[in-house]
Amino acid sequence: MPSMDTITRNLMLDSLKDYARKHLPYDFIRELDRKNEFPAGVLKQMYDHRILGVHLLMIPVEYGGIGGGTYDIYRICEMLARIDLGIATSVFATFLGSDPIRVAGTAEQQKKWMSKIAKENLFVAYAATEPDAGSDLVNLRTLAEHVLKNGKLAGYRITGNKQWISNGGVADVYTVLALAPGGPSWFIVEKEMEGFSANKHEDKHGIRLSNTAGLALDNVYVPKENLIGETEGQGLLQAQSVFGYTRLMVAAFGLGAGWEALETAVRYSQQRIQAGGPLSEKQGYTHKLIVPNAVRLEASRAYIEEIANRLDKDSHGLQTEGAIAKYYATEAGNRTAEDAIQALGGYGYTRDFPVEKIKRDVKITCIYEGTNEIMEMTIYRGRWQEHLKTRGRYYADVADSMDKLNPDAGADSAGLAMNALGAIMEECRLQKLTRHQHVTFKLGKLIASAEVAAAFARATAQQAYSESVKFDSRTWQAMSRICARGAALQTAVEGLALVAGAGENPQGLKEKLNLELIQEKQQGLVLDMDFVADKLKQTFKAK
Repeated sequence: MPSMDTITRNLMLDSLKDYARKHLPYDFIRELDRKNEFPAGVLKQMYDHRILGVHLLMIPVEYGGIGGGTYDIYRICEMLARIDLGIATSVFATFLGSDPIRVAGTAEQQKKWMSKIAKENLFVAYAATEPDAGSDLVNLRTLAEHVLKNGKLAGYRITGNKQWISNGGVADVYTVLALAPGGPSWFIVEKEMEGFSANKHEDKHGIRLSNTAGLALDNVYVPKENLIGETEGQGLLQAQSVFGYTRLMVAAFGLGAGWEALETAVRYSQQRIQAGGPLSEKQGYTHKLIVPNAVRLEASRAYIEEIANRLDKDSHGLQTEGAIAKYYATEAGNRTAEDAIQALGGYGYTRDFPVEKIKRDVKITCIYEGTNEIMEMTIYRGRWQEHLKTRGRYYADVADSMDKLNPDAGADSAGLAMNALGAIMEECRLQKLTRHQHVTFKLGKLIASAEVAAAFARATAQQAYSESVKFDSRTWQAMSRICARGAALQTAVEGLALVAGAGENPQGLKEKLNLELIQEKQQGLVLDMDFVADKLKQTFKAK
């Protein structure tokens, strides 16, 4: 994908922030949330070329769009999530719904539909999920049957139901996954087509400003030219080809929502006086509810940006990496919002403060675009194959690369995490422990933690600081050290318990894990946490 230059990207971010400040105050958003109301007028304004044209980011320049790259879209998604995750989901639904056309459509289909979406500011929906199949796209029940005229294929009759479709009740155009005679295939369906209807808008726990509805397709006739790519049976491959990219955007949602909640907690901590001083000066508060979350969020950012830059070079693939980003960042965002409520005490539990709503909203990021349990399995499968292919060298090689980096960035601890991970996976292979689903899911979690820590150490050691980061190099180094220490300890201790719990605890495993050295590397942890707590207070002063 092409990328925007920094000036253009920052202008777009500033315009989005300014629009939100003027038109989307918290009281307005809170009222829409209470009424479970989709703000169609707001979204239309945000799509309007003369105001923001936010949907143009995904559309190539030749079709009237901006042609943003993965990095650009991640930055916009993060900003949208900080404004409101329901609105962010609505915009993302148009991005996602356009993907099958953008990735797999013929030249004629891309020109026709991408130009139409750009010019007419259309809402788009991505209709894959079904009531009984959930995220399991293999078990499709929506059928697309051939319609013949004079013995030749003229079109399809689509019958079936879709569930949990973002923009489901408001979209103008839908990309629908259905089982054709040649296999799963994507089709373009327009809202006016006979036999097509949307169900009620769901009364959801969170993201209540986004429209979510089921779809009913009753013998809907679709002309053959609306088969995306004009070849049947490519639907699952087409969907999987963009998972690395789409899941990265959901990771950005976790990052943005998490930071919005955390900033609220940091500012509150400077105003709230307890036992003679502000909460911002008490380790029991900062080192439990603030610093660990800031570290996890910035680690998420480092990983997201590493993968975004790789996707901008290669433009496809990286499914395992997309799953790691989605899993780690959304778990971090969800935990941060939970802790922000705790940090504000009784105030955090009321709707007068935004953290309560952020917590309700951000939970969906752990569910949609593949649940985080599916992410754990995806991560495990991808890296298990690498472990087997390299005869156990995969993480040893990463550990070796960490040894060449500056230890001030936590690279030494990240390397220990990599070595421990490789040792745990090899022991799981020897004892055939991956026959236990619990083991595979847990490995997925440990892989994500260790790989994100390594990415954070790489970015910090190479001084590849994000343009969006508000912290200096010393702060990022301290954060990266905290992250790497935690990942190494988690991998070794939880990995050891995993092997012992599912199989036998063989002699020598502790030594292979370097547990004693990992414990030694914890030295200086509290000092680093003190430093980060102080920097957060300086960066996000009470308003």
